[in-house]
Amino acid sequence: MFQGASSLSLDAKGRLSVPTRHRDALSESAGSQLTLTKHPHGCLMLFPRPEWEKFRERIAALPMSAQWWKRIFLGNAMDVEMDGAGRVLISPELRQAAGLTKDAILLGMGNHFELWDKASYEAQEAEAMQGEMPDVFKDFSF
Repeated sequence: MFQGASSLSLDAKGRLSVPTRHRDALSESAGSQLTLTKHPHGCLMLFPRPEWEKFRERIAALPMSAQWWKRIFLGNAMDVEMDGAGRVLISPELRQAAGLTKDAILLGMGNHFELWDKASYEAQEAEAMQGEMPDVFKDFSF
């Protein structure tokens, strides 16, 4: 289970250094094989390959009425490999889709990560914090 936030910087070639605390788990669970794709909230999802394969099967099984979402998730998916230095190359297309330039936030989301442009994430998080909590949290104990 991946959790926590990491502030990162993309290098000039569009590579992201995976935080060391996640590298071993990704190497063990996925042999450094990862998949990136678009998320509807404007970030990217980064999956260890075995988790991606489970997600991909669920998306592929959706009915024809979800065809555009299949295109968004599957049509934009890119397989990548973490190099020996723990870096992942993010394609120009996916960087553009998520508005990634230099400063980024990597969020552990359980079985995958979300990769956000730092300014975009901070703005959306602030907006969410100003709003009402969803009903699902009404009986939740903190």
